[in-house]
Amino acid sequence: MTQPRPEVLAKLTPVLTKRWLSPNAWQIGVYEQLDGYRAVRKALDVHPDDLIQLIKDSGLRGRGGAGFPTGLKWGFIPQGDGKPHYLVINADEGEPGTCKDLPLMTYDPHSLVEGAIIAAYAIRANRAFIYIRGEAVHAARRLRNAVEEARAAGYLGTNILGSGFDLELVVHSGAGAYICGEETALLDSLEGFRGQPRLRPPFPAIAGLYASPTVVNNVGTIASVPYIVLGGADWWKSMGTEKSSGPMIYSLSGRIANPGQYECGLGITLRELIELAGGMKPGHTLKFWTPGGSSTPLLTAEHIDTPMDFEGVAAAGSILGTTAMQIFSDQDCPVYSTWRWLEFYHHESCGKCTPCREGNYWMVRTYRRILSGEGTYKDLDTLQDTADNIFGRSFCGLGDGAATPVMSTLKYFRQDYLDYIEGRTAPRLSAKALVGAH
Repeated sequence: MTQPRPEVLAKLTPVLTKRWLSPNAWQIGVYEQLDGYRAVRKALDVHPDDLIQLIKDSGLRGRGGAGFPTGLKWGFIPQGDGKPHYLVINADEGEPGTCKDLPLMTYDPHSLVEGAIIAAYAIRANRAFIYIRGEAVHAARRLRNAVEEARAAGYLGTNILGSGFDLELVVHSGAGAYICGEETALLDSLEGFRGQPRLRPPFPAIAGLYASPTVVNNVGTIASVPYIVLGGADWWKSMGTEKSSGPMIYSLSGRIANPGQYECGLGITLRELIELAGGMKPGHTLKFWTPGGSSTPLLTAEHIDTPMDFEGVAAAGSILGTTAMQIFSDQDCPVYSTWRWLEFYHHESCGKCTPCREGNYWMVRTYRRILSGEGTYKDLDTLQDTADNIFGRSFCGLGDGAATPVMSTLKYFRQDYLDYIEGRTAPRLSAKALVGAH
């Protein structure tokens, strides 16, 4: 394991992660000792419109994958419309490799609760929901306990801190469907329906939960709000880059010495992040990696110095996504990895639209043929054609997420496919994997 250079180590900027190692940080008493609930007191003393402007000025962008400007999204909510407004926090973290929200909710749940209070006040919502993945049992317990502690301390309920603002916060456990990470499928699930994406427009800001104006934000986005309220927009912009401001939690996994969460300013490179993680494992050389989870196009060792911000990753041909960086080495097979991801997307497809439902079904079977040593050159054309017909044509982003690793591995690692087809690489799957694959 290599030790990071001092100049690289200095790029660690613990903001959202600063309390994670504090003993009992999930308890309200410890949280309040560590600056907790100071921001909500400050926020309730200003006009909601000023809070929205503060978030706009900070340049905070969504931490859930799309990177949409948070203040702009809040500003879309119509005021004086006579309808109830809702805040929904997307905690349905379920994409392969993505693991930054779960530790935040487990070790520092009150930061999310405090951010929810401030965000709800800004958009004039009196009811907020945290939709958490059903398998995240421990994090859900911590969140529910934090909500009860906050209510007992007067931070939730009626007339919060004498401000006249009322808020009820509900922690709702989903059923563990990946599709519910898509915001409109999440809203349908929250209403008690089957989790499937809605046709847009109308967008949630106009007709979201219960056909009322709704803001849907990621856990990391909402948890960032108290820090911006306390520190100010200029302080937040002092980290990151001009167009991608603030710190980001980078989740590193795979062939590195120390997998884990590394919070740094947006714009750090993969080379520097790998150095922070102790370097590659002995005997392994970087071959390919995901910048933002399995649904983002793969990048190669040639992209190791790509700035890890929204613009830098886009310029390299991928998406920053959830900054879930899965690191693969020369001992890993991109064809086999893509098949494993496709098995996930095929299983998790809600089946509402034909491109995703049928396309993933056939791509999985094509990969099984190739990995069983029965592939043909025509299979490569079939994969490319199928991925092209899924991408941009499915009802939501799940289809795009399934197609991108196929397209990127065919682009960068076509020879690996040919090695299976032409017999240079031994089959990875047995003949029984071909049952139903023809």
